[in-house]
Amino acid sequence: MLKFLIHYSLHFVVPLLIAYVFFKKNWKTVYIIFLFSMLVDLDHLLANPIFDKNRCSINYHPLHSYIAIAFYGIALLFKKIRVVALALLFHMLTDFIDCHL
Repeated sequence: MLKFLIHYSLHFVVPLLIAYVFFKKNWKTVYIIFLFSMLVDLDHLLANPIFDKNRCSINYHPLHSYIAIAFYGIALLFKKIRVVALALLFHMLTDFIDCHL
């Protein structure tokens, strides 16, 4: 239960705090971008079984691979997509933390 609370707090509550603290002027838009970054989890549909509570997403699913994460890191260099890249990287960090709880 604690793992569940930590994981979903990192997906929903912490991004809200990040958006509000670091992007006060546009915090609602930034928070929505963070929420939409969860669409990256659609790659779980390619796995068999689709959900396995003991499986680590990092480097298992295509959009959670080290190569994809490297692209998200490179995307930080481009101002127009920086918030999207940040949201995706935070999503990966959340999933990485989940792997180690």
